[in-house]
Amino acid sequence: MSPTPWFKRISDGLTRTREQLGGHLNVLLRRGPQLDDEFWDGLEEALILADMGGLAASEMVERLRKTATREALPDARAVVARLVDEIAAQVTLEAEDPFASGPACVLMVGVNGTGKTTSVGKLASAASGAGRRVVIGSADTFRAAAIEQLRVWGERAGVPVVERAHGADPAAVVYDTIAEARARDADLIIVDTAGRLHTSPDLMAELQKVKRVAERESPFPVRSVLVIDATTGQNGIVQAREFHRALDLDAVVLTKLDGTAKGGIVVAVVRELGLPVIRVGVGEGIDDLEPFDPLDFAGALVGDIS
Repeated sequence: MSPTPWFKRISDGLTRTREQLGGHLNVLLRRGPQLDDEFWDGLEEALILADMGGLAASEMVERLRKTATREALPDARAVVARLVDEIAAQVTLEAEDPFASGPACVLMVGVNGTGKTTSVGKLASAASGAGRRVVIGSADTFRAAAIEQLRVWGERAGVPVVERAHGADPAAVVYDTIAEARARDADLIIVDTAGRLHTSPDLMAELQKVKRVAERESPFPVRSVLVIDATTGQNGIVQAREFHRALDLDAVVLTKLDGTAKGGIVVAVVRELGLPVIRVGVGEGIDDLEPFDPLDFAGALVGDIS
């Protein structure tokens, strides 16, 4: 079976990580077939260097050790051959996708420059195209460009965008957005929030207020989804921890999975934070944000080991 266009795009996006990981794995294989401590230490180091994080790497190696013993795997190559399935298992987390399930009010959060506003537009367009009744809330009132950007996305997708003047209270925008959604009998509300440094106490307090208003007013479950730029690697984990601590996040959207991305961040997000990745983005087009497939991701990450 030939690879799907989506698999090819995600594989292209993971080129940098795959080449780095593949290089380390090939070095391990060339040193010999034996499954000794040096092999297992080298495998864990290779996974950490691929930005998977220490916890995830340690867990994977321990599970592969047990598999090797239980199934009497003969050599290093047999262990490496199991790596795709192991990575896929690590990033598989049962979770509701609010963009593909029942009615929901989704708060999109993240630092500046992650592609959050663009992701809101793409997700709204896809949901509308699938027959859902969508309303967008433009609650990033600190960036006039974000308001204009969402206005363009809304027009393109045929989705109403609720906005207030530049500098208005974001919580008031959320209130108005939910009222508009009720009036239109919408079943999906997507709110773009302000993106500033995750170290800003003011930002976190503002987002907590936005979430309180949403939970009080929304007729639907409220979900908080973090947008992470894949090129930031482990720094994305630092951001995620702060947002998760403040908002009790429900899921992650990973953007900019292009040739420079540090793709192992997906593993670290899922294992270290217990958050599912529900969408990945590989480009700027309207259809470049797709549901996350663990097996496709793992296969594209590891590639063919010679």
